[in-house]
Amino acid sequence: MQPIDTAAVQEALNRFANRDVYIHLETTNGAYASHHNEGFYSVGAYIRNACIRFTRGKITGPGPYRVGLKLDLGWVYAEGLTHWEWTEKGQLLLAGHDDQGKLAVALELSNEPFV
Repeated sequence: MQPIDTAAVQEALNRFANRDVYIHLETTNGAYASHHNEGFYSVGAYIRNACIRFTRGKITGPGPYRVGLKLDLGWVYAEGLTHWEWTEKGQLLLAGHDDQGKLAVALELSNEPFV
């Protein structure tokens, strides 16, 4: 993955607009590390291979970045994004890494389900 290029990510988001796409959205603040500190409050969210259709996708912010996807009845968004990749399969992979390089958020879009 490489640091986010907002123009390239915006172009990739535009490719997915107004059609059915599969989404992977995940957040974590160390769910697997809570056993190291009993007082640590661990939270996270995970959705994979839900099929959505968004009318507009937008990347904003000075970095870390936020991506919002406008649905007919609401929004999907991820914030804290720092890196991106366009795969050979035509998938858009976005990730946010903390100051230690650990994954904090992932937003991925694909024309086919993720395996």
